[in-house]
Amino acid sequence: MTKRFFLGVIWVLLSPMGLATEIIPAKKITHYWVDNSAGLSTSGLSLCNDLLVTVSDKYSREIYQIKLEDGRAKLETFLTLSGLKVPKKDKPTNLWHFILELTRPAAAMDFEGISCVDNTIYILSERYNRIAEVDMEGRGHWLENMWSSMAKAQGYMQGYNLSGVGLVKVNDDFWVAMERDPRGLVKLGPKGSVQIFTPPPVAGLDFRGESENLAGLDYHDGALFTLEPNAYAVCRRALPSLKAEWCLDYREIEESPELKYEAARTGGKGDGLAVGEDGIFIVFDNDNISRSADPQDRRALFLQLGFPGSAE
Repeated sequence: MTKRFFLGVIWVLLSPMGLATEIIPAKKITHYWVDNSAGLSTSGLSLCNDLLVTVSDKYSREIYQIKLEDGRAKLETFLTLSGLKVPKKDKPTNLWHFILELTRPAAAMDFEGISCVDNTIYILSERYNRIAEVDMEGRGHWLENMWSSMAKAQGYMQGYNLSGVGLVKVNDDFWVAMERDPRGLVKLGPKGSVQIFTPPPVAGLDFRGESENLAGLDYHDGALFTLEPNAYAVCRRALPSLKAEWCLDYREIEESPELKYEAARTGGKGDGLAVGEDGIFIVFDNDNISRSADPQDRRALFLQLGFPGSAE
């Protein structure tokens, strides 16, 4: 029995679950400044039949494509949305939040997340905490999935506009990232089930005194990928444990003189995440903030990073 005990301890220590998560410096494959993106605040990102699609948290009528061509990136309209009426929403429990809501048009959806699966696009409204299903003609309708009441009752989504910001559909489930203070992940099942998780912490992942946050999500090669912008990191997390298997640290890339924004930590953060065979893609919501290297340039940054161990 003693022998079996020690063999079990050794197995745990040597198994992936017993090893510390590796923090790996990211390798940049390429970057682009996205033409036509100034002022749009590009948010989510998803691969859709090998196309890169995104949304804007400022304009609620379109889904956009980031088109890579001739060494440049350009934002173009992919679909014009129709059929999305103002959905039901929880009433604000905070008087100040209620007043702030009155200052925004009801049709301002604040789209933050996007996920494309089997020629169907799903987009996430941070303002209404609802998911819309959109076909390839742009026709959309709101899904019944609701999670905000349960999340608020458990201490999430307490601040103004600190709601769902990342979205990915995995088989029959949706995963939604709740931004911060505290951050969390919501799993929405096909029969209306709602489960809320706190991502396991990663030793060595440094948020440098800022809120531990989440932004974009994607699913690739059997794992959930999380964009954690205040730590300048993308983590591959195992399902169902959500334990990080490894994290890429792209801080030196984002803060390089060539790429950083003038007010990088109040704007210019990684927001949308897409993961595919060609690497890891991040689009930045620069909130119309200028590049440090060119104060006249307010375009969004688009990064392509390599997987750990990939050739430079």
